[in-house]
Amino acid sequence: MDFAPKNPILARIAEADAIVGAKLRPGDTSFGEADVPFVEECVDRARAAAPSAAIYVRIDGAGDCSALMHAVAAKGCFFLTKARMSPDLVGRVAYATGWRTVDRDADGRPRRQVTEVPFRRRDWPDGVRVIAVRTRDRENGKQIYLWEGLDYTVQVFLTNEPVEAPEDVAARYDLRAGIEPLIGELKHGWGCGRVPSQCFNANDAAMLLKLLTANLMRRYVLEHVPHLASWRTPWLRRVLILVPGRLARSGRGTTLHVPACSQLARWLN
Repeated sequence: MDFAPKNPILARIAEADAIVGAKLRPGDTSFGEADVPFVEECVDRARAAAPSAAIYVRIDGAGDCSALMHAVAAKGCFFLTKARMSPDLVGRVAYATGWRTVDRDADGRPRRQVTEVPFRRRDWPDGVRVIAVRTRDRENGKQIYLWEGLDYTVQVFLTNEPVEAPEDVAARYDLRAGIEPLIGELKHGWGCGRVPSQCFNANDAAMLLKLLTANLMRRYVLEHVPHLASWRTPWLRRVLILVPGRLARSGRGTTLHVPACSQLARWLN
């Protein structure tokens, strides 16, 4: 489960590429402890749908929040988040040892290395692992240069998953990148970035209706036309909804004529 802690907050189930929860907040409000009940509600909703599934809550640096970590752990789930790069953590990473090479370039030089850093803040829950990944490749997200004379940049992840290899923890977090195209899809394909009125409750209701419509469209595509699952909303709308037709009236009634090859024709028949 991926969270986008902007306004509105979105919760996405990656496997279905569907929105499981959303919350519109008044003003420019940052993500924090006040949003923990919303996260718990989304986790409960996902757990009710898949009781035996292992749930990973992925969030960016805003997830380095002790209240959120405690809440997710109490739900029996794993959290996976970027670490807040405070001076004490940066210093510990800079002098970390035990870097293990997991990828090399064409010349055999280390290109990507990982290590677990012995670091813990007092308000964190027990069992938090601090995973540092340094690489020579330019990747997405904020990266920090720490070592003079080395062209490595570093990213740090936090998780309570106890046994997964450090490189697999980083790879699992990278799967969160799918929520960013989804946000763009919702804004441009469904108009979720538009504010229809000055009434907050009306804006909230309009946003939820748009998200529900997006979920229903995704479900229909996956069940009836799965070969179009990779298509974006504007193209799906042109194929499934905006079908050219001709309305004919006669003494017997009104008839809608559409191309025989269209999905609408199959539904009408």
